[in-house]
Amino acid sequence: RRVYLATGEEVDEEMRARIARHRKDRGTGFETLEEPVDILGALGRCQGAGCVVVDCLTFWVSNLLLRGEWPGAILERAEAVRAFLAMRAFPVILVTNEVGMGVVPENALARAYRDACGQVHQVFSREADEVYFAAMGTMLRLKPGPVEAVASL
Repeated sequence: RRVYLATGEEVDEEMRARIARHRKDRGTGFETLEEPVDILGALGRCQGAGCVVVDCLTFWVSNLLLRGEWPGAILERAEAVRAFLAMRAFPVILVTNEVGMGVVPENALARAYRDACGQVHQVFSREADEVYFAAMGTMLRLKPGPVEAVASL
């Protein structure tokens, strides 16, 4: 049993089309759970899965912010999910987007989003067995890396 845990929401026509395309691309090889907010609860329903793909953490953070949660509460949720994943009996792949490599956003909500995403990424990457960065069609393995990371960084 392979589970695809989708956090995107059909909030407008573009997202409806995007979600429909993703469903079609996945085909019948995945059982799909759609949960924009409570990924901890959704993961709890995945017991016995051979693999779970959570796509994606950045939509999840956005969904929480737009419901009035701010970075501190979002970080607490991320820590709870991390603790659950540390005890999991099935492999989990977390998909996310790097949003902190551009200019500093001009408004408070966008800055809160960027900062919350960065904090959430750190929570999960600390515990992950492997971390990859994908850009321009290339996968860069970040963890475990080919050399020891400098502890002071």
